[in-house]
Amino acid sequence: MEVSDLQFVLALQHVPNLGDASAKKLIRHTGSAEAVFKEKKSALLKIDGIGSTKLTDLFSSKNLEASEKELEYIFKNDIKTLYFQDKDYPEKLKHCLDGPILLFQRGNIDLINKKILSIVGTRRATTHGVAFVEKFIEELAPLDPVIVSGFAYGIDIAAQKAAMKYNLQTIGCLAHGLNQIYPGVHQKYIAGVEENGGFLTDFWSTDIFDRNNFLKRNRIIAGLSEATVVIESAEKGGSLVTADIANSYNREVFAVPGRPTDLQSKGCNMLIKSQQAHVLTSAADVAYILNWLPDSKSKPVQKQLFVELEEEEEELYDYLKDRGREQLDLIALNCSIPTFKAASLLLNMELKGVVRPLPGKLFEAV
Repeated sequence: MEVSDLQFVLALQHVPNLGDASAKKLIRHTGSAEAVFKEKKSALLKIDGIGSTKLTDLFSSKNLEASEKELEYIFKNDIKTLYFQDKDYPEKLKHCLDGPILLFQRGNIDLINKKILSIVGTRRATTHGVAFVEKFIEELAPLDPVIVSGFAYGIDIAAQKAAMKYNLQTIGCLAHGLNQIYPGVHQKYIAGVEENGGFLTDFWSTDIFDRNNFLKRNRIIAGLSEATVVIESAEKGGSLVTADIANSYNREVFAVPGRPTDLQSKGCNMLIKSQQAHVLTSAADVAYILNWLPDSKSKPVQKQLFVELEEEEEELYDYLKDRGREQLDLIALNCSIPTFKAASLLLNMELKGVVRPLPGKLFEAV
């Protein structure tokens, strides 16, 4: 994007009360952000959904003045900008009506042809929740997904640390400008995230940090990915907001169930009970619902010398060892296991490196 074009996009982003959905309408109607400012107000008011309130401050000189200063910060700090009409703008976010017209990026983010998963949860994570996160991401690692989260306390940072541990790309979506990091204690993880991934935000360096920013930030977390996973959530919280946004985008939502008496499982249990989320017990559940299978670019799965299999997994493995290649339906029938459950078990075994999928819904033991 040319510097002059970027300045007008920034100016439009700065207009109070306008919002991203309305800004996109104006740009598509006039052809560019610059053209919006050169159009007559009377003509803009004829656009469906654009009222006088949204245009109150559009022609104020403060917008261009502010954009000049932010533009200086962007170039001085080598910030990459992603415009919603550019090819390098996150593809899945393009389909979100309220997706940011402009994103700011730091790091080495690559989302082209990637499996992308958002993981969120309570800031007051239990040891069980943190352990589940790490095990879950370890199981997912052979599929080489991008892990998106909010770089916050608790489940968020646990997910991003686990992603780095297993050499997966991870993205931190921030509720403030790239000139700061919250919480400050997470400064030590910045270099690791940027080395293989990075940070995204639509907040400016001049934006005041506010708790309400987290709610706005959550739409980016939900919009970037194919699905959102909630691992521990109280009865109320930002994770449930993210799940609700993901559902509004027609994305899949998963939640880890917990005991009815666990405070940090009430939110997850509610999502499952109200059929707003799939039950998540292992990485195989996500792989099955999203139809994620290893491809030629995925990291090779190394078969362990001593793989721990569940009782039903052992039954399936022994069956395939005896029969060789077999179709999913026949495996399920002969092992007296429902097809959907057999598929989930086989995917989990695939992630463990003990079975291999073949064309025609065939499987064989490795």
